[in-house]
Amino acid sequence: MVKYTKDDIIARAQDLARMIADTEEVDFFKRAEAQIHVNAKVSTLISDIKGLQKQAVNLQHYGKPEALKKVEDKIASLEQELDDIPVVQEFKQSQTEVNDLLQLIATTISNKVTDVIIESTGGDVLKGETGASVMNGGSCGNHDDHDHNH
Repeated sequence: MVKYTKDDIIARAQDLARMIADTEEVDFFKRAEAQIHVNAKVSTLISDIKGLQKQAVNLQHYGKPEALKKVEDKIASLEQELDDIPVVQEFKQSQTEVNDLLQLIATTISNKVTDVIIESTGGDVLKGETGASVMNGGSCGNHDDHDHNH
């Protein structure tokens, strides 16, 4: 049986990362991000929000709750205005899609590793039990409540 080193796995992960970078999801993300950078309204709103956030920190530091509340309300209003801009919505959607893809990859790897461990110890994949728990007369602990998704 072949034994892989961490370096082998990292090299494979880097190959996988290059593949992910060439997906439609990442392409959409790059286009959406580029549109945000050239959008004057978005830039102005972000700049205004950052300025107000600095004011908020100062007002909090100097204990001015009424003024702080006004600034926080203004920040919330500008953030809502920012979120209503179509290119910002596209950017956030593209971020979600890339994150979902990465989560799917991580879950797939994790589930496969678990399956291989179970199979290699002569366990039961459907029950999610390794060979050790099968030989010891069932599950140790409450493994039956544990969902094993593929």
